[in-house]
Amino acid sequence: MQKLFSLLLIACLGAGLAIAQEPAAVRGDLSAEDVARVLRVTAPTTDFSRAEQFEQLPAGAGTVKKLVNRDIFSQSLANITFEQEEQFKLGNALFRKLWVSAPASTEASDGLGPLFNARGCQNCHLKDGRGHTPHGDGRESAVSMFLRLSVPPETGAKTEALDGVVAGETGDPTYGTQLQDFAVQGLPAEGQIVVSYTDLPVTLGDGTIVVLRDPSYSIADLGYGPLDPEVMMSPRVASQMIGLGLVEAVPAEDILALADSDDADGDGISGRPNWALEPESGAVMLGRFGWKAGMATIRSQSAAAFAGDIGIATPLINRPFGDCTEVQVGCLGLPTGEQARLGPSEAPDPVLDLVTFYSETLGVPQRRDVDDPQVLAGKEVFYQLGCASCHVPKFVTSRDAPIAAHKFQLIWPYSDFLLHDMGEGLEDHRPEGQADGSEWRTPPLWGVGLTQVVSGHTQFLHDGRAQNLLEAILWHGGEAQASRDALVALPAADRDNLLKFLGSL
Repeated sequence: MQKLFSLLLIACLGAGLAIAQEPAAVRGDLSAEDVARVLRVTAPTTDFSRAEQFEQLPAGAGTVKKLVNRDIFSQSLANITFEQEEQFKLGNALFRKLWVSAPASTEASDGLGPLFNARGCQNCHLKDGRGHTPHGDGRESAVSMFLRLSVPPETGAKTEALDGVVAGETGDPTYGTQLQDFAVQGLPAEGQIVVSYTDLPVTLGDGTIVVLRDPSYSIADLGYGPLDPEVMMSPRVASQMIGLGLVEAVPAEDILALADSDDADGDGISGRPNWALEPESGAVMLGRFGWKAGMATIRSQSAAAFAGDIGIATPLINRPFGDCTEVQVGCLGLPTGEQARLGPSEAPDPVLDLVTFYSETLGVPQRRDVDDPQVLAGKEVFYQLGCASCHVPKFVTSRDAPIAAHKFQLIWPYSDFLLHDMGEGLEDHRPEGQADGSEWRTPPLWGVGLTQVVSGHTQFLHDGRAQNLLEAILWHGGEAQASRDALVALPAADRDNLLKFLGSL
């Protein structure tokens, strides 16, 4: 069955996907009665006079109902078992762990680098929330943001990038697929991100002027010579971690049913899937994680982050030198943290397993103010502007999900997990998998209203250029241009209501 499904997905790479049946209608995990229930509860609402049933519970039975504070994104799903809580806490400890360079007396913690962006997962995913753009002059200022690098591939060439994406990406010959701005002692870092901004004023329909930050990127202090003249750079801030396991439990059929690569229905929305080659099984799978949906599973995403961001080898991606290239001879000549008595790789299982489980079972905080009249009015504006076409509110997870806490839950991620053309304003000119430079995955919106509480800022979009949610919307173009223009024309009261609704998510 797996082989048949993989062949189907490979065929889709060349042919694309026309819009399919309604979500849930083709799911093999559901009875006919279940299909009817799922179609009923996931249907778009038309009643904005009151909150929908279960709307306060974005993660279903797993919704976190604890006190909202800086740690609210670091809580487990409420419906995991007592035994699983132990796994979660061990995974949390490893997620917070600071790695050191080899050789070290702490043999179970060495292997950092030789080149790296951070010493631990939590350093980028601050409090399991969003990263931020560089600020100030300190080297730590860019730790939760990095640059993807690639050059145009040779004609017809297909390479496997560090993160396992089946794509035409080819890393910079000297600096690889990612700029590492830190290095172990005795080795130069690759360089430092330099970000400059140009003011871009936008006048709203009521005369309000919003000044956007239009960024440009360069690299200073290159440690290994010049970049390739054709290098393409894409800045990325770390994403929030909540609800990832529930996203993985959404059946691929339901996501693919929303795809409309050729805009067959004529609504101007052409969401399409990205595909990934799983490094463990070699199967082609639907991408659903990362800014361009370039990763299919949380386990592969975690292994890629270990390798690319920290320089730690795992059984899944056993590259003890991380993103070092053949040109970086000094990097490749340093000792690794592999310990034969501890098992293969620098972070042998169960390290990757526990970090994966932690990432799979992070919960989502309950909604706030769902019955507030302003929130309800803003929700209606959200639908009227067409935002719900891409930020699809609801899914029901699979009955066959491997973790019981994920099974058959009504969730509210506000995403279709598909690629959409966001226009020239957000184009990074760098392809990833099947995504071109202007295509980005619709990011989930759950938890977006708690960004300030958890992360201490309100920066949004893939590079943090938007300083608040209004700016994030104003950067929308391409398929979202009509919705963005409709927002610009809104009366101030409707705009405020929309932002109130988004803040309740």
